[in-house]
Amino acid sequence: MGIRGSLDSFVPWLERFGETSQDHQDFYAGNMGRRAKALYYRRKWLGTFAVMPMVFCEAFVPSARRFFHPRMRLPIADAHYSMGFALLFRATGKKEHYEKAVHFLEVLKETRCQGYGFAAWGYPFDWQTRSGTIRAGTPLITTVPYCYEAFEYVYRIDRRDEWRDMLRSIAEHTLLDYKDVPAGPGAATCTYTPSSGPGVVNASAYRSFLLTSAAREFGDERYSEAAAQNLNFVLQSQQADGSWPYSVDGTRDFVDHFHTCFVMKGIAKVEKLTGHAGCRRALQKGMEYYMLNLFDEHGLPKPFSKAPRMTVYRHELYDFAECLNLAMLLRANDARLDKTIERVASDLLENWTKPDGSFRSRKLLLGYDNVPMHRWGQSEMFRSLSLILASAAGYELFAAT
Repeated sequence: MGIRGSLDSFVPWLERFGETSQDHQDFYAGNMGRRAKALYYRRKWLGTFAVMPMVFCEAFVPSARRFFHPRMRLPIADAHYSMGFALLFRATGKKEHYEKAVHFLEVLKETRCQGYGFAAWGYPFDWQTRSGTIRAGTPLITTVPYCYEAFEYVYRIDRRDEWRDMLRSIAEHTLLDYKDVPAGPGAATCTYTPSSGPGVVNASAYRSFLLTSAAREFGDERYSEAAAQNLNFVLQSQQADGSWPYSVDGTRDFVDHFHTCFVMKGIAKVEKLTGHAGCRRALQKGMEYYMLNLFDEHGLPKPFSKAPRMTVYRHELYDFAECLNLAMLLRANDARLDKTIERVASDLLENWTKPDGSFRSRKLLLGYDNVPMHRWGQSEMFRSLSLILASAAGYELFAAT
């Protein structure tokens, strides 16, 4: 089965399965899981015993997620599905794909965070973090940019004023509702939520790209000025070996696959929009680290080069999806990436595709996690494969912006 066949199987699977799913965070989204996780952050040894039942289930009984939290609709997945269907429309010209892309935008309009003047999205569950609980409905700068891109993808197709108005609203939210914390001359790290969480590198990369794109669309210098400060923070956060830590807070210094992809994608998109020389240099250095440290002996994406804790899995669908996304963005700059795309896509089609058309979520220490999770790989992989198909049909992502 090739990529076209995989997508032809996935689309009817999605229709049958529905647009809600279990999620990666299910074990910790309920009261019991959040309390156990909070204890782990406060008192590691005692907390380890508290989270062990969840860790065991995650490793050996992943289907137990449904006993910890019900299925949810997640905006980040809806955004990826909208983009994926827009790309399928570019590849095939089939009206039903365009209509499905619009459907997911209509869903996003209905699921935006309440209590904010501008359009924003986050998680529909309480998220326990090291620094406290982020309540459901709190905007997240790591979710909002995907929604912006989803509206932009469809706007490039039909030029509806309604979508452009949403782009403007999202841009205003991104500019005004997050705080910038100075991080050296001409640099600032943005907060993860409107009220907290500076220092996370991929958060600033996301914001820099979104505001750079909005500055180009609307000619608003406020956007480009804020974007430049966040970009400078991301560039200066690159380590001597070419890697980016998750955060510069001195605690969360792990280096993993998909967060590295998030950072490099943000930089790559800014470079494509602006020709920024500093972005090119950072990407060249980052790509060397990425290729040498974030793939296993078979050339497949591995979760961590520097892990924060013991992991209970070997490979992650999310990593495969983001690897393909990044490689498609940078393939013209690095000849190795064509082979990476071929290798990763081949392994995906051979070993990760289920008979029903969906994808396995994780390769565990023993067997696979076969629970479909829209946010944790299904939607991202759908978008990645759709991008490959659209590119093969002659569509250039940034040529349309």
